[in-house]
Amino acid sequence: MKVYAYKNCGTCRKALKWLDERGISYDEIAIREQPPGVAELREMKESLGDLKRLFNTAGGDYRELNMKERLPEMSEEEAFELLSKTGNLVKRPFVIGDGVALTGFKEEEWERFWGGGH
Repeated sequence: MKVYAYKNCGTCRKALKWLDERGISYDEIAIREQPPGVAELREMKESLGDLKRLFNTAGGDYRELNMKERLPEMSEEEAFELLSKTGNLVKRPFVIGDGVALTGFKEEEWERFWGGGH
């Protein structure tokens, strides 16, 4: 399982601590330096059902790039390409692999997922 995270992100640190406390193994990847690839983004979108959930809508890059206006006009492929090149735009932590596809850290969602015997 891969966890794309940003070291200065408090939510990412909380998520990694949560995984560590439960002995769940993962490979941490610096999301800004190595954003998820198009295939992973496509897989995440399939799982979540909503392209917008892949975006860090609270981030500065989202506002600076005027994504609120641009995203509805973009094709899925254009959005995947942009996300795969701009790690700051990706909702983090971005967790994928071994039947896992989660963005952000909502403890109750993670408890439900890992508490369900995964």
